[in-house]
Amino acid sequence: MEQSDRPVLLRSLLFVPGVREDMLRKAGTMPADALVADMEDSVPPAEKERAREIIAGVLPSLAQRGQKVVVRVNSLSTGLLGEDLAAAIGPHTYGVSVGKIESAWDIQQVCAIMDVIERRRGIDAGSTRLLPWLETAGGVTNAAAICAASPRVVAGAFGAEDFTADMGIARTEAGAEVAVPRSLVPIAARVARVIALDTPFVNFRDPAGLRRDAEAARSLGYRGKFAIHPSQIETINAVFSPSAEEVEYARRVVEANDEAEARGHGATSLDGKMIDVPVVVRARTLLALAAEIEREAGSAP
Repeated sequence: MEQSDRPVLLRSLLFVPGVREDMLRKAGTMPADALVADMEDSVPPAEKERAREIIAGVLPSLAQRGQKVVVRVNSLSTGLLGEDLAAAIGPHTYGVSVGKIESAWDIQQVCAIMDVIERRRGIDAGSTRLLPWLETAGGVTNAAAICAASPRVVAGAFGAEDFTADMGIARTEAGAEVAVPRSLVPIAARVARVIALDTPFVNFRDPAGLRRDAEAARSLGYRGKFAIHPSQIETINAVFSPSAEEVEYARRVVEANDEAEARGHGATSLDGKMIDVPVVVRARTLLALAAEIEREAGSAP
């Protein structure tokens, strides 16, 4: 679990193929909260070693703009994980994302390898974060235990494409076939006190569809979404950021609550609506997120 009291800001996470050095270097100019250098699905088997070399070489420059840099590595079952992690983990890497995690035991195995690599590199123990993909029947069923299995875990990511493949069902744009697992992942993540990240919207030529999909994800409790194309970043950032109107209303809620508490009242009203503890909690959470967005924007080079 994330140890800081500040919200984890991962609204947009842009996938970049690990074999495309030109695309990786260009990605550093994109406004995504995190850049995801991919060693997994976008890299053919024969190119895995080359992807490791390219990613290891560009990690320092990717991190220069202050964005979080995440490396998506191959799953435990592939036999590639150890070499992937050795290439991915370093002082410039925020975290690694591992596919097809099925249980808390899987997390423990991944963390054991990460522990060894961090010691060898002289990196603070446990400093490399972990973003497991919950994209199988087992992963979704065990999502809460997976997300709580290590303090390294900062987010659980739902993967609709692999989930439907695991279930042997068709993937549709409407998404009814993943409605249940997509709803369960943010609940499980909340139990573990980490954030949930939503599956990519694969039709990158449909911005209106992306907005609808991202808004649906936010309403389920997701705090961010993966992007497969730079054109998706602006929309994703906007959807997962509080609007100016939301921020202003949240400030008024907190002020009204503080005034009521000063008078010894447990609840009050604002604009004809009752303001009680859950409303105030939501307002404070939203204001904390807005403050973190402003802080990170101010710290960017």
